[in-house]
Amino acid sequence: MKSYIVGVGMTKFEKPESRDWQYWDMAEEAGTAALADAGVEYGLVEQVAVGYCFQASTAGQRAVYELGLSGVPVYNVNNNCATGSTALMMARQFVEGGISDCVLALGFEKMKRGALGGGADGGDFKTSPVARHYGIMAAAHGFEMSPPTAQIFGNAAREHMERYGTTPEQLAAVGAKNHRHSANNPNAQFQDVYTVEEVLAAKEIHKPLTKLQCSPTSDGAAAALVVSERFVVRHGLHDKAVEIAAQAMTTDTGASFGGSCIDVVGKPMTAAAARQVYGASGLGIEDVDVIELHDCFSVNELLTYEALGMCADGASGKLVESGATTYGGRWVVNPSGGLISKGHPLGATGLAQAAELVWQLRGEAGARQVPGAGVGLAHNIGLGGAAVVTLLRR
Repeated sequence: MKSYIVGVGMTKFEKPESRDWQYWDMAEEAGTAALADAGVEYGLVEQVAVGYCFQASTAGQRAVYELGLSGVPVYNVNNNCATGSTALMMARQFVEGGISDCVLALGFEKMKRGALGGGADGGDFKTSPVARHYGIMAAAHGFEMSPPTAQIFGNAAREHMERYGTTPEQLAAVGAKNHRHSANNPNAQFQDVYTVEEVLAAKEIHKPLTKLQCSPTSDGAAAALVVSERFVVRHGLHDKAVEIAAQAMTTDTGASFGGSCIDVVGKPMTAAAARQVYGASGLGIEDVDVIELHDCFSVNELLTYEALGMCADGASGKLVESGATTYGGRWVVNPSGGLISKGHPLGATGLAQAAELVWQLRGEAGARQVPGAGVGLAHNIGLGGAAVVTLLRR
């Protein structure tokens, strides 16, 4: 059975503590927008998958109750930075499995200012779910006094530079591109444009990564309404429907823990998920027009180019430098501004990616529109680990 996204919505992503709202307010805003986009009443929703990382247990119910008190099942999802796309995957499985015809996927996060920790409760990495991951990093690079997440990805960047000759300018080109794209996105946390030189000159977070190559903490929510083909026909939603052509989630295997930070931050997971969606859909990266990928740090965009098959291993720096991943190039990557500039409220990120791609494939992206976009790919990854790759087509 096929599944379709017929409605999407999101809030503007905000700097934490800059707006007077609670997580249920942002969830109501995004969920209401998705339902309105589809022209579907909440009473038709049969199940809800809700993603978040930093709120309390059953926060999903508290948020969804703002949309209606219909008594439908609500599932709370937490999969680190891949939480939003995990909620979307649950919704898709309910529909494609024939269990439900109309499922809402909702994600939100209300965060604190400052850099994320490394997933250690009270600083005890021995009990952290990502202790094995950081152990790989520490064995290869030691542990420095910089934000842990920036450190593990920054060390992946160092490895890429040493192995392939990737330059600081190529890493900075990712940040400059995504900040430039976000200037046309009213929902983005930032709309400032920077040159490569300005990105390089920004405050260093963990060498070689500067502040303008790192995603910020953010508040915000996003939602997608996933329905069956018969629901599309019954409610006349053909003009709204974007098909989920294929979707795959992978988790860590032994390939993640061979000693390299490039691998431990998820490149093998992404490559495996990409292979699965290409095989299931009959589409390849050559068929894709627009991509929203998980640029939590600039280096992860480069690693993802390689994992998705956009270029050979080690060639991603030259790919971004060539202009192949912006307007006028082979693909437009992160037209929304990506995590670096749009923002990164963990539970909402994967669903915000889906929203952007739906708007692109419908031709509704305004100044960000990728001409002739017919196939979109979303990539959302969480350290610890989960990688979700989703192919959407009009």
